[in-house]
Amino acid sequence: MSEGISQNLRQLRQKAGLTQQQLAEKMYVDRSTVARWEKGYRIPDLIQLQRLAACLGVPVAELIETPPSDEAKQPLILVVDDEKTVLEGSLRVLADVLPAAEIVGFMKPSEAIVYCQKHPVNVAFLDIEIGKSSGLDLCRRLTEILPMLNVIFLTAYAKYSLDAWETQACGFLVKPLAAEDVKAVMGKLRVPLPVSEDETEDDE
Repeated sequence: MSEGISQNLRQLRQKAGLTQQQLAEKMYVDRSTVARWEKGYRIPDLIQLQRLAACLGVPVAELIETPPSDEAKQPLILVVDDEKTVLEGSLRVLADVLPAAEIVGFMKPSEAIVYCQKHPVNVAFLDIEIGKSSGLDLCRRLTEILPMLNVIFLTAYAKYSLDAWETQACGFLVKPLAAEDVKAVMGKLRVPLPVSEDETEDDE
């Protein structure tokens, strides 16, 4: 139940366009309390749930309902690259390597930010140079929204690798993507991908 509340709270807060600090101020608690609720470390009591629902403009039932199991266990992968052909190629490779995952792509960082505010993305493949924007800055913004996000940088220039490792990234790949490289880096994620029941049965 606590996992359902934490996921629902995070998603509803982001949908409402509120930061943890803004919600904390509305609730008259400190930001760390909201963070603990969203990580499942603590559970809001009944009075707090009622106040949270009021702040978010939703029924209490929407906060405590259990998310659909299939949706919760399907990995969600995001790719951001401002070159259309490279983006399309990356999506094809990832679809082959991760057939059970939902994979989405964006050419604009702003669109990726909006998407992550509304969806629990598991892994983000980010181009380091995205037009006039920096993938390093995008990484920092996305991990503020989704602290458990795995970030893997993509670039045609290996010289950026040292800068990439100064962020919370867990991988670095040189474009174009190769299936073997993707498989290798997916084994080094900071946060493991959700495992479906079918995969669990196969392992047994």
